[in-house]
Amino acid sequence: MHIKMILPALTEAKSPFWRPIKYSLFPPLGLATLAAFCDPQDEVELVDEHVQPLRTDDAPDLVVIQVYITNAYRAYALAGLYRERGCHVALGGLHVTSLPDEASAHADTIFLGPGEQTFPQFLADWRAGRAKPRYISGPGRTIVGLPPVRRDLIRRNLYLVPNSIVVTRGCPQHCGFCYKDAFFQGGKGFYTQAVDEALAEIDRLPGRHLYFLDDHLFGNRPFAEALFAGMRGMGRIFQGAATLDSILRGDLVDRAAEAGLRSLFVGFETFSPQNLRDSNKKQNLARDYAAVTRRLSDAGVMINGSFVFGMDDDGPDVFDRTVEWAVTNGVTTSTFHVQTPYPGTQLHRQLSAQGRIASQDWDRYDTRHAVFRPARMSAAQLEAGYFRAYREFYGWRNIGRAAWSHELVRHKVKHFAYSAGWKKFEPLWDMMISARRLDLMTPLLEAVLSRVSRDDIQPDSTGSPGGRSNVPGRKEPAVLPS
Repeated sequence: MHIKMILPALTEAKSPFWRPIKYSLFPPLGLATLAAFCDPQDEVELVDEHVQPLRTDDAPDLVVIQVYITNAYRAYALAGLYRERGCHVALGGLHVTSLPDEASAHADTIFLGPGEQTFPQFLADWRAGRAKPRYISGPGRTIVGLPPVRRDLIRRNLYLVPNSIVVTRGCPQHCGFCYKDAFFQGGKGFYTQAVDEALAEIDRLPGRHLYFLDDHLFGNRPFAEALFAGMRGMGRIFQGAATLDSILRGDLVDRAAEAGLRSLFVGFETFSPQNLRDSNKKQNLARDYAAVTRRLSDAGVMINGSFVFGMDDDGPDVFDRTVEWAVTNGVTTSTFHVQTPYPGTQLHRQLSAQGRIASQDWDRYDTRHAVFRPARMSAAQLEAGYFRAYREFYGWRNIGRAAWSHELVRHKVKHFAYSAGWKKFEPLWDMMISARRLDLMTPLLEAVLSRVSRDDIQPDSTGSPGGRSNVPGRKEPAVLPS
């Protein structure tokens, strides 16, 4: 059987805002995970349209397409093309789960929720000629005992971070603007792999660098502790994501840093307590955001800070205040978002009930456009402020100011080099992508993610260690903003 798995290009890949490097970071790990359930004799093809051309003159027996909101129209067009040729087309992903009736009009089969539970049953049904139109993930979810990810289908040279990995599913938090609750409805919303299986997967990956794509790597403390204990001595360097409260609570950050953690994606999102309450982001309430940046700096961990603009308590001053805070507190990279009410979320239900949804054009749901009516500013002000925040944060002056906020010279240099390299040398990234040799840049990334130890800290005039990172074994990381 010929099985073709496709990740269609997101709409923004064709827009003026397209940054090839942003979409050449990670391979489509979800499809590679499902591919592991196929029979050894199947001819399985995996195509990521962001990094390689997609042939559409073929007629596979089965076409599996992963659908996000901003590739939905492209996914539906591809599905229609292949269905006309008699191929069985299956659609899955976040957007399909959120709008199953919309998606089912374009497919022979759709999957709702995570696919590890439903895809094997679908394959058995399809081979027997009795595939159902809808498969729904429910109770009994697990990722224990999964077959190894089909990394042989991934063209490593096309990605800066081919060693992406996921060892948990979901998140224990319930933020109102997040897809997670809709996607995991009907079963467990957060669960982990077996630690030994996660370590075995890590051991199979070449090179040193890893990127954990988990929504919340610290979400299950016993699992995270065992994982980091197992990774000590493996010589790995890694990046991931965690919440503010998990960073401030206990010593998990220190354990992760000892295991090789170099950078963390942190969802600060908003400084307004009212916004936090409205979005059910309780884990950020009454947290000292500056304490988070200090805690991570002390652990030698750089920060990719996430911030959302356009919540109901945000006025026109929110953009400048956010940029100034991020620069002053030494955030290395920032990812800014216009609040976006994705279908299936609490936020979408709330704004719909208030009659504030202004667009149902999924191509605009890219966190760059205001698709709703903000409460305290106009949509035009929101979009203009979003773009201004990016320009100002990544301006040379603010890159220098943020780098200079670190007390160690080595921190200053690394911060400046990484932040400038990420945003100010686009032609270099484009050249490596055109040559199809992004893999040559991965060793450079690994070199940037180097260790900071007590030996790097010079005593001040009183004889005391200078700087915050004065604990043996601390690390100096970089981040990959989205």
